[in-house]
Amino acid sequence: MKSADRNGPGRRSFRLRAAVAAGLGLVLLAGGQAQAESRFAVIPKQIIYPGEELDASHLEEVPVTNPNLVEGYASSIDEIAGLVSKRTLLPGRVILTSALREQFAVQRGSAVRLVFNNGPMTITAGGSPLQDAAIGDFIKVRNTDSGIVVSGTVMADGTVHVVAK
Repeated sequence: MKSADRNGPGRRSFRLRAAVAAGLGLVLLAGGQAQAESRFAVIPKQIIYPGEELDASHLEEVPVTNPNLVEGYASSIDEIAGLVSKRTLLPGRVILTSALREQFAVQRGSAVRLVFNNGPMTITAGGSPLQDAAIGDFIKVRNTDSGIVVSGTVMADGTVHVVAK
């Protein structure tokens, strides 16, 4: 087979259609036909202020019509329902996942239980977090009995597991 046969006009035409389809966010089907990719984005139906929990009834999924829309936006309501907004979200604007956070498991100044494990020995004490934190966050907590500030990880049950120095 000659080089001209492999790269003939039909082959170049197919490559051109593929490049155009890729640039427009289209999927190229067998036979060289292009079909639009169905992408969706989540937008709020009303203003959502910082600190508010995202409720599915206040959100809407819409098809993405802008091929230049950057990645990092929420594409389904299920993936962000229950999260909390870090900034004001406006109606009709896509919701970036960087603008959301998990619910806080402990609030600054509230009472928490400090837990320290060292082999078979477990020590517990009362504490007061010095910052808001979600599950898995590493925070500083003041021991309410001694006044000493310790560091630990927030657990799902609301306790803080203290690390040894």
